[in-house]
Amino acid sequence: MFEGEYLNGKKTNKGKFYTEKGDLIFEGEFLYDEKIKGKEFINGRLEYEGDFFFNKKYNGKGYDEKGHITYELNNGCGKVKSYFYKNGNLGFEGEYKNGLKNGNGKLYYDNGKLSYEGEFLNNKKNGKGKLYYDNGKLWYEAEFLNDKVNGKGKLYYNNGKLRYKGEFLNNKPNGKGKLYDGDDNLLYEGEFLNDSVNGKGK
Repeated sequence: MFEGEYLNGKKTNKGKFYTEKGDLIFEGEFLYDEKIKGKEFINGRLEYEGDFFFNKKYNGKGYDEKGHITYELNNGCGKVKSYFYKNGNLGFEGEYKNGLKNGNGKLYYDNGKLSYEGEFLNNKKNGKGKLYYDNGKLWYEAEFLNDKVNGKGKLYYNNGKLRYKGEFLNNKPNGKGKLYDGDDNLLYEGEFLNDSVNGKGK
């Protein structure tokens, strides 16, 4: 919910954003619907104060529950902690550049467990990384491209045991690889297509 000033149907000058329950989540200045300066709040506490560029944090400081500075951004670059879950849990921590996730970072589930750790490019998982189940067990250890597993890597059962090792395309075993039974015993070695045995193999 927005409360503030409009110009030609667009948010302009001072305004405030609220949740459906009426909790303040942003207070500041707008220009043609874009946040340009202000404060962001999580569960009633100040989380960020500074400038925005295309609605993204750009020049400013972030704060923890005790009001301590946890990060600083300079022209959209720096190390960031983002608390974007409604329960106040950490959602992302890592490197920012041009207001986007770029470099090394970590994503978290809303229960606080680690979801992903690795490389980012323009807000997407890109490069080497590890993806985890919400129970904390390793899911993928692989190369990522545009948020998907593409290239060589490993896939694990949700108990942490190795399921597949080899080549991937769009999160699925695709190409040459090895399939395991969950007790580290090799079941199949050969070619795969869309997560199915397909082609030459043993």
